[in-house]
Amino acid sequence: MPRKLTRSFFDRSVHEVAPDLIGATFLFNGVGGLIVEVEAYHHTEPAAHSYRGETPRNAVMFGPAGFAYVYRSYGIHWCVNFVCEAKGSASAVLIRALQPTAGIATMKRRRGMDNERLLCAGPGRVCQALGITIDHNGLPLDRAPFELYARDCAVEIVSGPRIGITKAADLPWRYGLKGSRYVSKAFPAPKTDTAKRSSETRRRRTPTAESDQP
Repeated sequence: MPRKLTRSFFDRSVHEVAPDLIGATFLFNGVGGLIVEVEAYHHTEPAAHSYRGETPRNAVMFGPAGFAYVYRSYGIHWCVNFVCEAKGSASAVLIRALQPTAGIATMKRRRGMDNERLLCAGPGRVCQALGITIDHNGLPLDRAPFELYARDCAVEIVSGPRIGITKAADLPWRYGLKGSRYVSKAFPAPKTDTAKRSSETRRRRTPTAESDQP
């Protein structure tokens, strides 16, 4: 039986928790699947909701660790995050995609579709398929209706820039299960050594304008 994740699992760096969640099982009222894609958010970077400080909307994100932070994106979709790090750090992992394994018929009914690959391919789709709403904001992740279990085998993880943001968009804080067809968007193929050398050569040969930044 896979090990059940408790709140202590999340009480560490968001950059450790995020990749460790790939391959873990996430269930909500018995419906869910394997986590195949996540994004890390840290209070020190402007894409995080906590960047400008605590508000009633993001208060849960400020800890303690091991609780669900649910918010509405673009006034349409609910998104669920797992709060990480010590109280006050205000860091969290956004759950971007699952590979459905439990309650698939329920997911199809809620999503109004039969395409299993797209049931949970995106954070809004995850919440719709699992039935997560603002009513579940602030609930502990180690008690019902949430259930989380550690992955029970080694997995290969890929990373890349986060999706749908304009600030700190270059940070490679999106993590996914390599080769999974259930991710919301394919990860870019890594550059070959030849491509890297070619790119470096072009940069060396191309003059740059003087920057007016300090």
